[in-house]
Amino acid sequence: MAKPFEWRPARPPPRKAMSGRWTRLEPLEPRRHAPALYAATHGPGNDPRLWQFMFMGPFASRQDFRLWLAACARSEDPLFFAIVDRRRGAAGLASFMRISPGHGVIEIGNVFFAANLQRRREATEAIFLMLREAFDRLRYRRVEWKCDSRNRRSRRAALRFGFRFEGLFRQHMVVKGESRDTAWYAITDRDWPRLRQAFERWLVPANFDASGRQRRRLRARWREYSPRGRARRR
Repeated sequence: MAKPFEWRPARPPPRKAMSGRWTRLEPLEPRRHAPALYAATHGPGNDPRLWQFMFMGPFASRQDFRLWLAACARSEDPLFFAIVDRRRGAAGLASFMRISPGHGVIEIGNVFFAANLQRRREATEAIFLMLREAFDRLRYRRVEWKCDSRNRRSRRAALRFGFRFEGLFRQHMVVKGESRDTAWYAITDRDWPRLRQAFERWLVPANFDASGRQRRRLRARWREYSPRGRARRR
């Protein structure tokens, strides 16, 4: 006879800050975060590709952007956080969404990193903080990551952060008047212990030079602790 499945529902994510060494995730507050976020995403040096696969944006004015942030801030699911670089201020956004405590499933979505946050340790630490919150504190069994199948940057990021590709949902959505196939990724609580160790070792200060550039890649760390990586060494 199969052993009964022992399960207690996870907890809904609270609207509270998550702090790391270089990054802080703060519950979204438009009055506080909108000026820096608008400057980082619409001002000089912004990444013109940032909004290509987002449901909204770019915005015609600061007021339109702030109204959108205000709607995001009122939402409970998705639950939005500003990604705040301790030196540069708010430079990104992310949310917990499709929150299902009874099944122990939650998604990290609505993620964007402004140009001054991309490819920096602060962006990686932000995702680590959300994963740690979901698995270690709220006790979710599964964290998902989804994106437009054409969004190569998001797909590379998912794999780098340790998410596993699980399939393609064809004609899943219509976004900005275009048909979207959705690439589906996930991390489970069985995967998390080795991935947490990889993140923690990558995030140590000794892994970065004086300008914050990494000495060793997180992808290499993830391979080192993955079953596939162990298989190669045998």
